[in-house]
Amino acid sequence: MNENNDRAGKSALNFTKASIEALPVPEKGWKYYYDTKVSGLAIGVGASGVKTFVLYRKVERKPERIKIGRYPDLTVDKARAQAMNLNADIANGTNPAELKRVRRAEMTFGDLFDQYYKNHSVPHKKTSDEDKQKFDKYLSSNKDGINLASRQLSVITKADIAQLFMKISKEHKVTANRVLALVSSIFGKAIEWGIWNHINPCKGIRKHSENSRDRFLQPDELPKFFVQVLAYPNATVRDYILVSLLTGARRSNVLAMSWDEVNLERGEWRIPETKNGTPQSVPLVPDAVEILHARKKSAACADSQFVFPGSGESGHLVEPKKAWQIILDKAGIADLRLHDLRRTMGSWQAGTGANLSVIGRSLNHKSTQTTAIYARLWMTPVRDSMETAASAMLQAASLTNQSRTGGESSNAE
Repeated sequence: MNENNDRAGKSALNFTKASIEALPVPEKGWKYYYDTKVSGLAIGVGASGVKTFVLYRKVERKPERIKIGRYPDLTVDKARAQAMNLNADIANGTNPAELKRVRRAEMTFGDLFDQYYKNHSVPHKKTSDEDKQKFDKYLSSNKDGINLASRQLSVITKADIAQLFMKISKEHKVTANRVLALVSSIFGKAIEWGIWNHINPCKGIRKHSENSRDRFLQPDELPKFFVQVLAYPNATVRDYILVSLLTGARRSNVLAMSWDEVNLERGEWRIPETKNGTPQSVPLVPDAVEILHARKKSAACADSQFVFPGSGESGHLVEPKKAWQIILDKAGIADLRLHDLRRTMGSWQAGTGANLSVIGRSLNHKSTQTTAIYARLWMTPVRDSMETAASAMLQAASLTNQSRTGGESSNAE
């Protein structure tokens, strides 16, 4: 800043709300006034009318001007308190101005995420796109989350992370868990790379407990669902939904399905790499083969490597959320997600007698615990088994139908 007075010719003023608001605005540059109560505390008045508190002191024989904050965002009392703290730091041998210069040069969380995304997320995570979406929505904006991106790493505290977690949790507890895990992973990599040498600020923040989602298409919903899917005018979206249901594959794999992965003669789809890092061979049932045969002959697929081409950067269809909601609304089906089509295949396999090993292999599960959910989703065999057991117990007790319901027995007087 250019100033109209130097330390020798300073203007002294007892800082009060009234005296500061009465200060004249200079025609150009800045005019400084020094407080009569706290040594070195000054307020600068700029030609635009902006008023800023600063501390002017010599530190190690060098003049330093340390910005404290703008008036009236900062009151006189708070400015004096901060100036006294800075004076105490200087008396103890610390140079607050140098600390501020170091902090300004320090990496921001946004800078760290850029490194994390480029060097870890993209090369090693199937969810790199989701990482970027979470960063943009929850970590770069105060609308849905907290803007950590613009903050230096050293000013981000556990309290900040807890505040972020609680804010997201008000509407989306599972998403809050995912964002917390992402932030923790970012700081974890910073520690591993030697960028951050403090404790991970996410440590000790407890995630919400999560229940495994158990939604799938019920028998009474399937007729309505198929009617609306088959009636949907966009053939690419329609076929994508049907193939998702008939293969039970993850939605990201179906979206990126390419013709060189599909062998229609053998009825097989070879996915080079899935979410768990392994390839997968997916048997194609006759109905899926018929859909794919028709797609291969269609004009929409003539010049595309993808089975479900799209106009975006990826070259293939992206998740059709709006179309999906239209189909559900017309079918009168609530709380069903596209990923639930995968669960629907596994659940119907379980309900029609497939064992867990077969279900796990068809869905490419690494763990039998993951597959075990499908055995408990289908209620029909559970109900049948309970009815059989109940009948056996009652028969063993020699109870008649009449006596079970509290009626008179055949030998009643």
